[in-house]
Amino acid sequence: MRRWLLLAGAIALEVMATLSLRAAIDAPWWAVLAVVGYGGAFVALSMLLRMGTPIGVVYGIWAAAGVALTAVLGSIVFGEPFTFLIGLGIGIVIVGVVLVETGHGTKADAS
Repeated sequence: MRRWLLLAGAIALEVMATLSLRAAIDAPWWAVLAVVGYGGAFVALSMLLRMGTPIGVVYGIWAAAGVALTAVLGSIVFGEPFTFLIGLGIGIVIVGVVLVETGHGTKADAS
């Protein structure tokens, strides 16, 4: 459970940071929040790796969720386009992450 909470925190921090970068175009002080968000996300990711979570799983879920949430929230908050192709691309990324996670197996499977 702790791993999922850390991963959710890393995703939330990364999405916050990326949206802050976009907001910094109009108000440069948002860049501070971007730096804090990315720093916090990387700390959470490193904690997950220290706990033994496979990097392919951690990075895949973090990146896919970050891309999907950033695209959706960017559309809502900043009025950026969200087209069928963007949605399709997000779906393909999610399918790829599921394949990476299910194909990873466990340490017991490898021996």
